Amino acid sequence: MCGIVGYIGEKQTVPILMEGLEKLEYRGYDSAGVAIYSQEDLVVKKFKGRLSVLADYLEENPLPGVLGIGHTRWATHGEPNDINAHPHTSYHGKIAVVHNGIVENYMKLKNWLKGKGIEFKSETDTEVIAQLIEYYYEGNLVEALQKAIQKMEGAYAIGVICKDQPDTLIGYRKDNPLVVGIGKGENFIASDIPALLKHTRDVYFLEDGEMAVLTRDHITILNDLGEEMNRDPFHVTWDIESAEKGGYQHFMLKEINEQPKAVRDTLFPRVDKENRIKLDELRLTGEELNQFNKIIIIACGTAMHAGLVGKYAIEKFARIPVEVEIASEFRYKDPFVDKKTLLIAVSQSGETADTLAALREAKGKGAHVLTVTNVVGSRISREAHDVFYTWAGPEIAVASTKAYITQIIALNLIGLYLAELKGTMTRAEVADKVAELKNLPDKIQAILDHQENIQAIANKQFNQQSVFFIGRGIDDYTSKEGSLKLKEISYIHSEAIAAGELKHGTIALLEKGTLVIALATQDQLYDKMLSNMKEVKARGAFVVAITKEKSREEVEESADVVLSIPDTDNVFTPVLAVVPLQLFAYYTAVARGADIDKPKNLAKSVTVE
Repeated sequence: MCGIVGYIGEKQTVPILMEGLEKLEYRGYDSAGVAIYSQEDLVVKKFKGRLSVLADYLEENPLPGVLGIGHTRWATHGEPNDINAHPHTSYHGKIAVVHNGIVENYMKLKNWLKGKGIEFKSETDTEVIAQLIEYYYEGNLVEALQKAIQKMEGAYAIGVICKDQPDTLIGYRKDNPLVVGIGKGENFIASDIPALLKHTRDVYFLEDGEMAVLTRDHITILNDLGEEMNRDPFHVTWDIESAEKGGYQHFMLKEINEQPKAVRDTLFPRVDKENRIKLDELRLTGEELNQFNKIIIIACGTAMHAGLVGKYAIEKFARIPVEVEIASEFRYKDPFVDKKTLLIAVSQSGETADTLAALREAKGKGAHVLTVTNVVGSRISREAHDVFYTWAGPEIAVASTKAYITQIIALNLIGLYLAELKGTMTRAEVADKVAELKNLPDKIQAILDHQENIQAIANKQFNQQSVFFIGRGIDDYTSKEGSLKLKEISYIHSEAIAAGELKHGTIALLEKGTLVIALATQDQLYDKMLSNMKEVKARGAFVVAITKEKSREEVEESADVVLSIPDTDNVFTPVLAVVPLQLFAYYTAVARGADIDKPKNLAKSVTVE
């Protein structure tokens, strides 16, 4: 959940660390700090608050040095304050550590170390790591770290420097991401690639249990047995500008407007001119795919909402039962999984701790695992049997938008691919669906071209205390994502209700002026939704409806405001209908003065359970 960066080389370290931390601040931002080897000592500066607090201090108080580690924090152990901020040092100040993740047995280790006479300053599990390494340190930092990690339980990535070894920077990974950047006369570690792009495009992805020992001229990767590993570097092809705002006020707005391109990038490499689907990522034969008798989709948050939409599509196309499970609940219910189960794990970052744990649970029971993710080299992608990369590009804003839409595209493609293999749809029927998928980028753009209409509604409704989203069928799933987006970034209480359930409790909460956003995109459910809109209007609600262009006039009779989306296949409407909901959440949050890209208490990559 936190961001780590480290540098060893010939340049001044602080500017490099601060540039890297700025790229990682989406991972956490309640405190930040650096530890620099400066004038033969480890100097630590860390402060509660945004990275700018640390930046202002270091600008006024320069800290020279060519070795250092930095951290931006999302608190897990101990409240956000200067003391609990990273880096943490050991009792004699020999060791400095930055850490992303959780040491689950930290209290047991802390009490054991206290029994050895070691005093602690913070409430964090991270300080335990620094203290434990120094406890075992006898002049060899690698050996000390190897002994320390044998005692530690949990999922974590760490960066370590030592006062006695100013020519060494060490990174270690256990379940949480850590990337090693390869330079010339300098080397780097970081939690994510964007922190390194200004300096290098060649990286190593550490595997679980691997340690990277960096000097300015060399990188050694050791496995958990201490054996040196040979590894081919990965060359990053991202345009560095893709991680910048590109003139938009916020990353979220930029990423909403990038959705036509993201859909094209996900879709077009996998379909040909004859609208045939080519999923080269799937190594399974058609015969093997036909042996699955059910599919389970596991995910969290926004990805779970994409999973619900995917369930609808796969069941409709391939006529195979699909269950959608919240990953954090899946592993505790003794799930019925066997060799005839296809498990689809959906995660933007590919590092979501709960999804990873659920994946392992299902894999251990014999399921074949396919993951849908956006991040090449992520942990989930490595542990799955097959990987479907969405190619959405870097998504910086904490609230996911383009990753969500591309996950839906991926799941639709998988559903159509299975349908043709299983014979539930003909080749021509699949081709017709693919042809319409190809039209979606232009239809998304048509919505984006008139976003000022959505902004006008947000500017009138931003003072709402509660907002309700309603829909039926697949619209219910889209409404869940719209509700989540609004609460994530505007902090307005919002709730998504299946429209048929209104009379079973929720309608009691409606009063004059309450905002209800009603989705009515399903042809077979228009009449039902029109009745639901009239029901809430009769209780004084203000109704904003989202419907297809062809139904606009009919829906206008039952709503106060109608936003139309281009006509499309009923199954594909979530790709279009979510766009005005994303924009409404964005412009509402702007009107309320909220921090759009870094909403309070949230982080982009949830790497703790």
